[in-house]
Amino acid sequence: MAEDDVVAKDRKILVAVDEGEESTNALSWCLKNVISHTSKDTLVLLYAKPPRAVYTSLDGTGYLFSSDILATMDKYSNDVADCVIEKAKRVCREQGDPEVKVEVIIESGDPRDVICQVADKINADVLVMGSHGYGLIK
Repeated sequence: MAEDDVVAKDRKILVAVDEGEESTNALSWCLKNVISHTSKDTLVLLYAKPPRAVYTSLDGTGYLFSSDILATMDKYSNDVADCVIEKAKRVCREQGDPEVKVEVIIESGDPRDVICQVADKINADVLVMGSHGYGLIK
């Protein structure tokens, strides 16, 4: 079969992003090395919000958590998610091909579980994530 006869598959490329510089570096690497400029790849940016700790009506010291405090904690978590996604989108605009479609998914839960679940759910062809700063050995 000739090389011209091969039809490029439109891929879903999942990139896990977080507050760390490692995920930004992974996204930049992906834009330069994984995204195919000859196909219609879809880049899916995934941010996993850490789950809110489950609080009983009283914390360990006997203080009551008001709904205002819980709402403030939720707002902060949402603001962090928005900030991370906006930074990732900016990297895509500055370094990526304008033809590449970018989608965003924000889920709550343990990032290890969320990344695996979303990769399976969207049937991702490629998963890109940072090293979390552990280096080559870890």
